[in-house]
Amino acid sequence: MGRVFYQLLVNTLLVSVINFTVWFAITFYVYIETRSVFATGVISGIFLVMTALTGIWFGSLVDHYRKKTVMQASALASFLLYGVALLLYQTTPRDEWRDPTSVRLWLLVVLLMFGVIAGNVRTIALPTMVTVLIEEDKRDRANGLVGTASGVSFLVTSVISGLLVALGGMLWVLVVALGVLGVAVLALTFVRMPFFAAAATEKRSVDLRGTIRVIGGVPGLPALIAFSAFNNLLGGIFMALLDAYGLSLVSVQTWGLLWGALSTGFIVGGLLIARTGLGKNPVWLLLMVNMILWTVTLVFPLRDSIVWLTAGLYIYMLAVPYAEAAEQTILQKVVPFERQGRVFGFAQSVEQAASPLTAFLISPIAQFVFIPFMTDGAGARLIGDWFGTGANRGLALVFALTGIIGIAATTIALRSRPYRRLSHRYTEDPAPIPS
Repeated sequence: MGRVFYQLLVNTLLVSVINFTVWFAITFYVYIETRSVFATGVISGIFLVMTALTGIWFGSLVDHYRKKTVMQASALASFLLYGVALLLYQTTPRDEWRDPTSVRLWLLVVLLMFGVIAGNVRTIALPTMVTVLIEEDKRDRANGLVGTASGVSFLVTSVISGLLVALGGMLWVLVVALGVLGVAVLALTFVRMPFFAAAATEKRSVDLRGTIRVIGGVPGLPALIAFSAFNNLLGGIFMALLDAYGLSLVSVQTWGLLWGALSTGFIVGGLLIARTGLGKNPVWLLLMVNMILWTVTLVFPLRDSIVWLTAGLYIYMLAVPYAEAAEQTILQKVVPFERQGRVFGFAQSVEQAASPLTAFLISPIAQFVFIPFMTDGAGARLIGDWFGTGANRGLALVFALTGIIGIAATTIALRSRPYRRLSHRYTEDPAPIPS
């Protein structure tokens, strides 16, 4: 693989690590200072919604301007926002941060949120660069390395964000962020990237209609994006309930260490893809991986055991990079290069919008329906003798039902006409040649 690809991968990894360290840190910091679960929930919800809303626009920027320019502009925007946030943090009395209704507290959160979201431009630009920097028969392996970088980012972020907050609140978080971003901007200056002028002839707008038209013009692609969004809809259940379920089995310290170990699954999965690739038909592989993910989701809650949970989650972590790399590899071949930024951004927006919707809805349903159902309700009397009873078994039942729905949806997708059409399009037709 090309030297430029590795340079971009490392550079993007550095920026991703520091951006998500900032985001984890501000979430930790707000909870530590205010002790408000509501405040941290609002922060997470706003972040996910803003990520979904900006994806399409960021994709248009990637298509219409030089990739290196938008990547540098992304890092510089984060740098400036973090700089303003540091100034605000240093000039605000400490007592102000303990008030969850403080205007300055929420101004700090918004500044950091936009700084982190600005970094999403790079996550859209990088797979488009894989299209032109890597030969078609090696793109799946390159996408595996991108998944490995995501796993490393998750592992490092989960460790250093808490340490930096414990060391000095948000001060050292922001100081380190500014330093790393400065190094990343400087390093990218010396990377020689190819320039593609084709998109410059188009009107420089988001052009949502045109993007939807391109997606609709690829047989089976709208169904693929809809299927991924549906999976994320179910994945929102993990976002909402997994911590509560895990903490019902082990202490918070053990749960934190366990996630650090589980995140190595992302790294191992990505490295396996980089070594073996995805095979001749990533469309088929994507659905098979989803079948594995939903089977795991059905099986691990059947026993009230941290061993079952750990084994299931590790398999889940190993498989997720395959799903992500398969989707990227498919889009890189079937979508014209001049539209890939907008299509990647559109897919990100649609798929990201699904998770918070489920997360917001499932928590009250679990609290007021499934937990009573498995504690002293009909569920406890019907299946409690083998499934178990109590609040955590109510959460387990939600996971098991989610797995059944996911398996059913994947089975239908495998037998569908859009799957056959997209599979044929990928395996039989030549890829569009970048201008």
